[in-house]
Amino acid sequence: MNKIQTVNEYVPDYMVTPGEVLEDYLENAGLTQASLADRTGLSKKTINEIVKAKSAITAETALKFERTLGRPAHFWSNLERQYQEDKTRLADKLRLEEFLHWRDLFPVNKMTEFGWIEKCKGKVQQIDALLRFFAVASPQQWETVWVRELQAAFRKTESSQKDSAIISAWLRRGEIEAHQLRCAQIDKKNFQNSLSEIRKLTVEDPKVFVPKLTSICAASGIAIVFIPALPRLGIYGATRQLNDKYIMQLSLYGKSNDQLWFTVFHEACHIIKHPNRELYIEGKGLENKNEIEANAFACDILVPPEQLENFLASVFSPTLAQVEKFAVSIGIAPGIVVGRLQHDKKMPRNWGNGLKVRYEWVNG
Repeated sequence: MNKIQTVNEYVPDYMVTPGEVLEDYLENAGLTQASLADRTGLSKKTINEIVKAKSAITAETALKFERTLGRPAHFWSNLERQYQEDKTRLADKLRLEEFLHWRDLFPVNKMTEFGWIEKCKGKVQQIDALLRFFAVASPQQWETVWVRELQAAFRKTESSQKDSAIISAWLRRGEIEAHQLRCAQIDKKNFQNSLSEIRKLTVEDPKVFVPKLTSICAASGIAIVFIPALPRLGIYGATRQLNDKYIMQLSLYGKSNDQLWFTVFHEACHIIKHPNRELYIEGKGLENKNEIEANAFACDILVPPEQLENFLASVFSPTLAQVEKFAVSIGIAPGIVVGRLQHDKKMPRNWGNGLKVRYEWVNG
């Protein structure tokens, strides 16, 4: 799995005001606030308000301090800039403390383990890391960007906020990785014509099929990304168009080759046949007209119905050896045939699973 760069940024929990520094310089120079006012032409009130951090050091004031106190104008301007930034960060930290419940919606430990966010000690720092991950300014903006889209994708609003948080984190990681992939212009016809070539990859090892599948999809404007499932995700795959490319995102949920390849062709149907700019999610209990059509599309491409019908008509009760022979004859992995027979209730769920290939995530 790809790692994101860890950001180590020191954020103080206290502030040094420009006025405190100014007081030190006055003391070292043997000057009073009144004498500095005389030398700069600023009012005594202005100098006192700068010392007490009630007024800011302007660019004009910084230039006057350069001439009277011997430090360059950018020194005083930078003091003011840093103070204002620190003051804003401290105020933001206090504001984020009100959103600790939002942080608890996410599997932060698992996201850290995957390298999606940097490791942070405090919960407020974790909230900040999550906002950076999602590239949003606040939890309210996360809800605006993600929750509404997920509700539209599910065609319902009863999914819990925690479910939305987990799904949004998984989808966001897909966006990040897809952004790094170079793809040609979107060409649905070219992609449809490449499905037979993709189907041949079902008999290959992941070391072979992953780069080939990535290359074939990229040639049609599709970034295919394998993103590990977060706890409670319950999603096999998702597809959406983002800017100038499609993202086909796969989780390996189920971890078997029949499920993986079914998901690939299921998502392919969404790209080829269904409206652009919509988010399509494949998971348990998520069925509508488009999902049902995508299921049938994947089933028929992987194991053509006519060939399956002829096979079942030729054997009373298929043996594993017969299944393997049939799979070879149609150029598909045997485990996919087993999955189809189980799905069609031609065989029990505990039959033939030894022919399925199981996948595991490998770090690196």
